[in-house]
Amino acid sequence: MNIDFEKTDGLVPVIIQDIQTLEVLMLGYMNQEAWTKTQQEGKVTFYSRSKSRLWTKGEESGNFLYVKETHIDCDKDTILIKVTPVGPTCHTGSRSCFKTNFNQNFIFELEKIIGDRYDHPTEESYVNKLRQKGLNKIAQKVGEEGVETVIAALNETDVDFVNESSDLIFHLLVLLREKGKTLADIGTNLESRHR
Repeated sequence: MNIDFEKTDGLVPVIIQDIQTLEVLMLGYMNQEAWTKTQQEGKVTFYSRSKSRLWTKGEESGNFLYVKETHIDCDKDTILIKVTPVGPTCHTGSRSCFKTNFNQNFIFELEKIIGDRYDHPTEESYVNKLRQKGLNKIAQKVGEEGVETVIAALNETDVDFVNESSDLIFHLLVLLREKGKTLADIGTNLESRHR
């Protein structure tokens, strides 16, 4: 990837995006040295304009940004880095440096939480209890919640419908994880059908 550092006096803007939730977490700047270090170490390193030096995000807090994908824009003067963040990204302790609503992305966060429950099961976890009952029970729960969602849509309040729809989506996410699939797999399939 050839980045045109000369066009912008040696510094290019870098957009940091959570690879799972797609939320924009922050904007920073890189020079050639920061870009090279980021590629070599797999952790985002910026050029700090206020400190006049390289700065690896998380070097003091431990809240590193682990690189998953990098993309260069069409003019070759802006970088998009999709990351897995460790802890909050903003120095204020917020998830993002931008005060955006998170609810539109929470389904991706929920997928991550379910994955964590699979990877680190605990006795009190509902996901773990459901998982222990096996694929048939998980699939049955999706069916039950689907029926309850239809009933709520036809005969109950909007609040009931939203609650039942939420239960359905939650259990579908557990079933996806049980089958080794993700929301990205569903998104890719839906996109291919749309074409």
